[in-house]
Amino acid sequence: MKKLILTAVVAVMASQAFCAVTIRYENRDSKKVTMKGRMDGNDKEVTFENATSSVTIQGSGTKCMIETKCGKVEVKDGDHIIIKDGCIKMNN
Repeated sequence: MKKLILTAVVAVMASQAFCAVTIRYENRDSKKVTMKGRMDGNDKEVTFENATSSVTIQGSGTKCMIETKCGKVEVKDGDHIIIKDGCIKMNN
């Protein structure tokens, strides 16, 4: 029984350690864009290449706040966004 409980605790801790936010993006600007992000109280730097691609922001949560020149935008794991003129727009 102790072994089962220990295994469950380790599995929960391991799943939290590998959380991250992966977002699909379309960069309509003609250059690579780097923005500041904040996830779980930690500052992050997020770089979007000049392409349509995905980016993963490492952390222990499933949401990240990204600061753009148009204001702050909260993105969640699995979101699709469009980057235009240094701003983020959600692509539903």
